[in-house]
Amino acid sequence: MTAISILDLVRIRENGSVKKALDDTRDLAAHAERWGYTRFWVAEHHNAQGIASAATSIVISHIAAGTSTIRVGAGGIMLPNHAPLVIAEQFGTLESLYPGRIDLGLGRAPGTDQLTVRALRRSPDSSDNFPNDVLELQALLAPAGPDQRIRAIPGAGTEVPLWILGSSTFGAMLAAELGLPYAFASHFAPQDLLPALSVYRTRFKPSEQLARPYAMAGINVIAAPTDAAAKRLATTQQMSFVDLFRGARGLSRPPIDSIDSYWSPTERAQAMRMLARSVVGSPDTVHRGIDAFVAETGVDEVMIVSDVYDHAERLRSYEIIADVTEAKTRAAA
Repeated sequence: MTAISILDLVRIRENGSVKKALDDTRDLAAHAERWGYTRFWVAEHHNAQGIASAATSIVISHIAAGTSTIRVGAGGIMLPNHAPLVIAEQFGTLESLYPGRIDLGLGRAPGTDQLTVRALRRSPDSSDNFPNDVLELQALLAPAGPDQRIRAIPGAGTEVPLWILGSSTFGAMLAAELGLPYAFASHFAPQDLLPALSVYRTRFKPSEQLARPYAMAGINVIAAPTDAAAKRLATTQQMSFVDLFRGARGLSRPPIDSIDSYWSPTERAQAMRMLARSVVGSPDTVHRGIDAFVAETGVDEVMIVSDVYDHAERLRSYEIIADVTEAKTRAAA
């Protein structure tokens, strides 16, 4: 069985608030736990008006406190924004509070614009140090040696599982070299998905953390009782991409009846390229779409983004996804 998990953007909605966004995310995680999802991740974004997960480790703690068994983590922490010691301390603390449930996905992009990178007091070329930073972080989370003078406290000895995130073959090569699980961001950058998975699998070297390659890929899935209803819900995500192209990162917008009234032909082409890995529709449509994605990619796990405006409809979308996945498992058994 292919595992299914959730990447939540912690969207701040029009007529909503940061607290509502955070509490809705925690509520979604609690439902996801009951529906059988494997893990629930949030990502680091800065200076994004419509996303409430900038303080990623704090958001993870909020989610973990409202759940019991589901794995919770970062998808991901943008490591060039931070000293590895600080991240080791933060995630060592999380692992101490919620043992056996914390994941740490690592990306090398800043998760923001260059002006904000400067506000974070990071050099624009910090990403060049990403491989060494990963190794340093890994060492800080390992058991401390007797003569080790710099220790992450908490952190040392927690061995929080690391993941490498990516949207190109660079991350695939690094994950393979270090023997770490790999997650590809095909939910917004699908172009190199298949080449990256091939690189990762062919170059993988076993490690203490992982004996065989383990690949995850992101996909946008919006489910509703009918195809028409799901397509209407999908306009929220489509508008957010158009706003990004226009340099106007705003709050999450309620769905509209006709997306063609919102975007230009050029914007439509840009958005559809980025959203190429999407399944939008009824339970049958979603079932077929996820099956086709897994068959094409051979991934071990699917990370689902269901960017739906209304919280109740978002819950329903994720419930339908879980239902069709469980039905497929029963049929296989």
